[in-house]
Amino acid sequence: MIKNDVWIRDMATQGMIAPFESELVRRMDLNGANVPVISYGLSSFGYDIRLSPKEFRIFRHIPGTVIDPKNFNPDNLETTQLRSDEHGSYFILPAHSYGLGVALERLAIPDNITTICIGKSTYARCGIIANLTPAEAGWRGYLTLEFSNSSSADCRIYASEGVVQLLFLEGDPCQVSYETRQGKYQDQAEMVTLARV
Repeated sequence: MIKNDVWIRDMATQGMIAPFESELVRRMDLNGANVPVISYGLSSFGYDIRLSPKEFRIFRHIPGTVIDPKNFNPDNLETTQLRSDEHGSYFILPAHSYGLGVALERLAIPDNITTICIGKSTYARCGIIANLTPAEAGWRGYLTLEFSNSSSADCRIYASEGVVQLLFLEGDPCQVSYETRQGKYQDQAEMVTLARV
């Protein structure tokens, strides 16, 4: 069963999402002006998390190298500068490229819940595809988020604003949670976490 806003709010007060916004935020104060933002916070059956301003990396082609998930070379990722203007702070994801960011919110998923991270329609309409990412029962940390720019134009991805939505799916408690099996991505920090084996 997918969990609703009442359940999400209750679990957030118990530490499932921090920081937590109990309403869907669509405007915020920026340098004394009340500006529209890409929504974040609690929705009817989900929670829109924000992109952290701390780090965003873009895959770059390095001649003679192959990206290998078993032996990931961090040189294939280039750190991108955080920019700001009257619309907010943002990273630029170049046309036809792939980037990694990290969630601003820390998650602590209960043992009977799996969370699925899906893209927001605002970005989808600009050609940005967010990778469908799960956070399994018992997982804790800051999600590393993956984005593909399928358009032929560079695109802004706004920091500290909504970037993906989490859906919370309840099942019977599992026998072995992510925490119990000591998953390799447990307790990720608020930074891009590279592929591990």
